[in-house]
Amino acid sequence: METISECFRTRASLVRSYLRRLVPPQDVDDVTQVVFAEAWRSRNRFDPARSPEAWLLGIAHNRAVDHLRARRATTVSLEELADPPGDDGRAAGEWLADRDRLRRALAELPAAQREAIALAYYGELSRREIAERLHVPLGTVKARTARGLHRLHDLLAAG
Repeated sequence: METISECFRTRASLVRSYLRRLVPPQDVDDVTQVVFAEAWRSRNRFDPARSPEAWLLGIAHNRAVDHLRARRATTVSLEELADPPGDDGRAAGEWLADRDRLRRALAELPAAQREAIALAYYGELSRREIAERLHVPLGTVKARTARGLHRLHDLLAAG
């Protein structure tokens, strides 16, 4: 079998195209990453008599199903999370307005980014704990958090 970089270069668009029919658009790249990581880990189980495309799409299907199951089971509603505590326990009008702006901005983020940020900041979980809870690679959690915080910054600055 060819190297993983060659496999990715020649077949990533096929896998992404297939996953676009199964998972939300914002999750396609993350699931693609998981597919190729698994392909690399299980490369010794590849049967050369079978086509690499069929093998990769089989992995993609299984990871998409896993992703959708895990996503449904671990979604955390922002309303269920505790509000951040105030300095003296009293909610000032300005603090309430800021909190409302933040909640509205969070609601505009893609679900995966919103979930990673909520678990990190409201759930007080480390990135590694979030990765374990969501069953995704640590790099995926870091990317979702970074993209989400960048978008959140832009939304709050604009409005």
